Amino acid sequence: MSSYIAKSTRVRSTPFTNRIEEYGVQSYTVYNHMLLPASFKGLEEDYYHLKKNVQLWDVSVERQVQIKGPDASLLTQLMTCRDLSQAKDHVCYYAPITDDQGKILNDPLIMKVSSDTWWISISDTDVILYAKGLAIGQNLDVEITEPNVNPLAVQGPKSFELIKRIFGEEILNLKFFHFKKFNFEDHNFLIARSGWSKQGGFEIYVDDDQKGLELYDALYAKGKDLDVRPGCPNLIERIEGGLLSYGNDMNMNDTPLECGLDSFVSFNDEINYLGKSVLQKQKEKGVTRSLVGLKLQINEISLTKTLPVFYKGELIGDLRSACYSPQFQCCLGIAMINVSHHNFTEPLNLNINEQEITTEITSIPFTK
Repeated sequence: MSSYIAKSTRVRSTPFTNRIEEYGVQSYTVYNHMLLPASFKGLEEDYYHLKKNVQLWDVSVERQVQIKGPDASLLTQLMTCRDLSQAKDHVCYYAPITDDQGKILNDPLIMKVSSDTWWISISDTDVILYAKGLAIGQNLDVEITEPNVNPLAVQGPKSFELIKRIFGEEILNLKFFHFKKFNFEDHNFLIARSGWSKQGGFEIYVDDDQKGLELYDALYAKGKDLDVRPGCPNLIERIEGGLLSYGNDMNMNDTPLECGLDSFVSFNDEINYLGKSVLQKQKEKGVTRSLVGLKLQINEISLTKTLPVFYKGELIGDLRSACYSPQFQCCLGIAMINVSHHNFTEPLNLNINEQEITTEITSIPFTK
């Protein structure tokens, strides 16, 4: 029996929905109250194509929370444990958002788009409500909105050639996690050298629906000889590359320190953010659990919810993401496991989903 997502005004389409349906999207998921393509030719075929060619991703679901005004920098810093005091224009900053208990509420990219304006490019939670609540509670002079910006990602090893054909040689000088405006058909698009894959690429922040469609069509036309296809974030590619997914691998019950994000947590005395004192205590005591990689000696796994992980009858954590990896010839998983059972020297027999599985615990990202 097939299941369908019923479209409505509560589950928003994107400016590119008609295009990707013309090109044969197989399935959607819902992310930030919007449609996110989940498959085109199938998980493995999409994976192989992404690693060899170039794909156009409709990632309009990566909504922007715009914070503008005299207190914009103060509020943005209050929300994240990363030190943004020296943030530069035209640079993207990966910056976990924390609550008063140091738990992760989101893990966005944050961009300073002008002296008094920040964009928080969010993963799947209602950060705009959190920002508004803090602004009201702290009596801050800011305006918080969700602008009509719909990112279009160009991903894959041939993305550089394709993007050059549209925007010219200059765009190839754009450094990783930097952004700049580039012109197409008399419209300036903000473009970042970023994307949720390890294959390289760009994210185009489309702020005009019609111009965005014209750009989409131009990319498709110019990339035919590069075997351009519509695509989407790929489960296999992201797990192999160790890209964490908020809502899957980490959630609001976890801290950045438990998720291996120590380098994005500031304990500078001059930096103030929610949850800082809690994280300081956790750092001093040490975490009791953390995210690790699992190499599972099985050839198939399907995960639609977290699964408890047992060792000799003892609950030691939970498996949060998993897939079969063509590259590693086994199933790979990302799990939150008690530090007391981090054995990186020999395989363990773990019980997952009532199945005894020989498992190697590794660091993330995975290595052969």
